[in-house]
Amino acid sequence: MPDKKIPLRMCIACRELKEKRDMLRVVKDAEDKIFIDFSSKASGRGAYICNNPECVKKLKQKRLLNKVFSRAVEDGVYAAIEEEYFGKKQS
Repeated sequence: MPDKKIPLRMCIACRELKEKRDMLRVVKDAEDKIFIDFSSKASGRGAYICNNPECVKKLKQKRLLNKVFSRAVEDGVYAAIEEEYFGKKQS
């Protein structure tokens, strides 16, 4: 029996392909709302960020979500991503 195919996605910061389940998905939906999609099933344009601290820093410094979604992204979205990765490590 063939092995099950593992879905890969590209990190928008480091541009490396990694397993989808190890990445955080950020979505812009039809109402133009941008949010973290913990289920990875929300409809809309998705962007993935890996759990590398350097990638999370680069994401915020270069405002990469603004480029991916072609619009201004609130600081709260970037703060939520940092909290998701760094908040869990500190507790």
